[in-house]
Amino acid sequence: MATGAAKHWWERDTAPGYVLLAATILSFLLFNAPFGEALHHWLESPFGTVGFGEGAHALNLHLVINDGLMVIFFLYVGLELKRETVEGPFKNPREAALPMAGAVGGMVAPALIYVAFNAQEPAFLRGWAIPAATDIAFALGVISLLGPRVPPGLRLFLLALAIIDDLGAILVIALFYSSHLTGWALGGAAVTYIAMLLMNRAGIKSLLPFWIMGLVLWGFMLVSGVHATIAGVLTATAIPMRQKGGGSPLITAEHALKPWVQFAIMPIFALANAGVILHGAGLDTLLHPIALGIAAGLVFGKPIGIVLCSYIACAVLKQRAPANFGQMVGMAMLAGIGFTMSLFIGNLAFGVGDLATPVRFGVLGGSLISALAGLSVLAYFCRGVLPTRDQLGRDEDTAEARGVIEDIDAPRTPKP
Repeated sequence: MATGAAKHWWERDTAPGYVLLAATILSFLLFNAPFGEALHHWLESPFGTVGFGEGAHALNLHLVINDGLMVIFFLYVGLELKRETVEGPFKNPREAALPMAGAVGGMVAPALIYVAFNAQEPAFLRGWAIPAATDIAFALGVISLLGPRVPPGLRLFLLALAIIDDLGAILVIALFYSSHLTGWALGGAAVTYIAMLLMNRAGIKSLLPFWIMGLVLWGFMLVSGVHATIAGVLTATAIPMRQKGGGSPLITAEHALKPWVQFAIMPIFALANAGVILHGAGLDTLLHPIALGIAAGLVFGKPIGIVLCSYIACAVLKQRAPANFGQMVGMAMLAGIGFTMSLFIGNLAFGVGDLATPVRFGVLGGSLISALAGLSVLAYFCRGVLPTRDQLGRDEDTAEARGVIEDIDAPRTPKP
């Protein structure tokens, strides 16, 4: 891998964020072009059926993207979660407690703000989880614009918080956005997952059998009523972390999937789901309770919840915050960039009907304000910090490649 100034553009931290931004702008332009309505109908037009009986689904491009391609996204997230839990900072409960507290606060506060805006309309309350999510790629992409002026611990804190946030979003999807459960399909999914765990236990290290079983698991999940993307996370937990001869099947899979997720799957999802159709959208759409609840949750709920709960945890655990108060606030504002995960949950909550437009206005508007405000606050409170090439950047690359985060603090020379 190229390092430092020699890095290719696609290896830079900002690259996924820029690609996602470009896909979002293109989606906006396409859906507001003269053929925008035809494009929408094309995405929704069925061309077959998947599943059977109560679990049958009309097959269209939106289903392929949101229930098919996004399974790979969740598989990648699951691999990252397992790596961080088995060999990363989450292995130590005390080290994980601080970002975990921040992540919980950053999910609860936005949800409460959304509920406050929509309490008068019970049908709208289904979207309570939309502003509770953080988009890792965008948040880390924006914070990387300030380079090494950002305290090293703050970037790691944001990364850990966003990963835990993703785990929370996965649990929310599994528990609150599943419906019409089909018993035999759930049973088939359970048997398949147990078989995958037994394969791990038996020492099978080849990834191909796990991919095949993961595909079977996805099929059962698709017709079970539990959202199919959960199959990606479950598959990730079954992938072996280490093999006796050295190397890691899990890290091999994670690195193989990373460019496809960041530069193909997420941009494709943004193209299909981020476009806000302005035709017929007026002030009433901008001021819709759903749009206001989402935007307020992202812009205000995220920083309030994260900062408050993080400092409470610091006091309880007698730990220092990773940065000063102003820098913590700026970082927490960046966590209000919901985008991919917020749009995904919004799609689960309200589909692609009339309520999809206020959802997208709220997510895009709230994420944009959070990005600009967070970047401004961080830039102000990081002023005067000399930009130097810090060891952390090299350590993170090594840690990601080896999957052993805690080794970055180990002595760099052999002990006598």
